[in-house]
Amino acid sequence: MASPAHELTLVGLCDAEIDSQRHRSSFRTNKVGGLPDWPPGVFQKSPRCGRCGVPLAHVVQVYCPLEASPYHRNLHLFACTRAACSGRSDCWKVLRSQCLEGEEERRTSCGPPPAQEAPRSASEWCDTADDWGMEEKGVKEATDVSSRLQVLRLVDSDPQDVPVLRAFFINVVEEADLCGEEDELQHARRLLREYERREGVAVGGPEGGEDGGGGGEKYEKTRARHGDAVFSRFMKKISLCPQQILRYCRGGKPLFVSEPHGDAVAPPCGSCGGARTFELQLMPALEAQLEFGTVLVYTCRSSCWKSGPGPGPAVEEFCSVQPDPDQHLFK
Repeated sequence: MASPAHELTLVGLCDAEIDSQRHRSSFRTNKVGGLPDWPPGVFQKSPRCGRCGVPLAHVVQVYCPLEASPYHRNLHLFACTRAACSGRSDCWKVLRSQCLEGEEERRTSCGPPPAQEAPRSASEWCDTADDWGMEEKGVKEATDVSSRLQVLRLVDSDPQDVPVLRAFFINVVEEADLCGEEDELQHARRLLREYERREGVAVGGPEGGEDGGGGGEKYEKTRARHGDAVFSRFMKKISLCPQQILRYCRGGKPLFVSEPHGDAVAPPCGSCGGARTFELQLMPALEAQLEFGTVLVYTCRSSCWKSGPGPGPAVEEFCSVQPDPDQHLFK
């Protein structure tokens, strides 16, 4: 785990579409859409919308084992696809599931072989992974894919009328690597200058880091036309990679799109009563049907889990949805 002084942020990019004829995903796959892949020993019905009661669509699956833990670990995010619901926190659900290492092998030794995945198309979101499945060429290819695809189009429904979204692999890159090449910096500068001209706000350049060149956080002291300095900071932070669909930094700080309110405070874990910590957030580039600014996910700090002899349910965690104050700027 990265220390608080040097938080490691991973950025998720939409990669190739999952072809059911060539690929079969498993709980180790990071993906957008499709049906959830539960690890061995976990049984979970599709959650329902807290507002309208319809079954929720599976939006994102992340494989995120923790360092020095004996468990495989997954997070699944679900959302209501109705226009009136997708921007509300009570219309989203996040479920955490775990299984002991070796449980997969024990169960599959008595059954069919495990599902096959496309090599290097899915990455582990854990602290000890050596290869994030993303070379420089891969970054650009994933970026191109995400910019031209409408990711969240409904493609089918199962017999229980659960909406199913088109499935895509998620590829991963460390955020720090996004500013390693001069052409990336030049692109970021152009984006920032365009944003400054459009909004009448000076947010500084990416080459100066968080404070835009050592003069303090100047963007915090300026006001865009919409009057939201928090949103200005959000735009600056993602300008190096506007196509990012997910940010992962367990124990780090979320990137707010607007000033957080009381409903963004994570309550204690409903399973063990312990404190929760921020783990990941979905970004506005993901939405093609769902409308939101960002979806913040907080999970049990101790990642509590009760193993049993039979199938058990996943643990519900906490998510908070912030609407986009200027939706048109992401179009």
